Amino acid sequence: MKMKSKTKKLLVLSIMVVLLVTTGVLNFVLSDKLASKTDTPSIGDGMGVTQTFFASARSEREATRESEFLSLDAILSSETSSASAKETAEQQKLKLVERMETELALETAIKARGYEDAIVTIGDGGITVIVDGEPLDKAETNKILSIVVTEAKCKPSDVRVLNYA
Repeated sequence: MKMKSKTKKLLVLSIMVVLLVTTGVLNFVLSDKLASKTDTPSIGDGMGVTQTFFASARSEREATRESEFLSLDAILSSETSSASAKETAEQQKLKLVERMETELALETAIKARGYEDAIVTIGDGGITVIVDGEPLDKAETNKILSIVVTEAKCKPSDVRVLNYA
């Protein structure tokens, strides 16, 4: 039994319409469920701004580090780089990895002491620690300073502890 050409077209068109409607309904239902599951705090309560600050700071730090790694890798892979330049690049790369490990360890240790969030940046000028939460009193600042000095094996004068409130 052969179907007429017009009937075939109508059947294909009907199936396509049903699929289109089904896709639209699924899109609406799933996006509605996804929106209800993500409890994004409003800007008015300050929590969203804080999370954005720390996420942004981490993202910028990672982007900067990625750029530094790319530059060092370019020196290491270049045939025109001298042996001393390659050795210096390798040392800088190892130093960068050590800094990253120390930053992560410090952030974890500070958060373990009950602070909401923390970001640590180690540079040639010293270590900067920014913690989230209520304004820090002298005892809390000293507690954070002690963690950093112990973990990073540095002088207290090289550490700046800031509060993001």
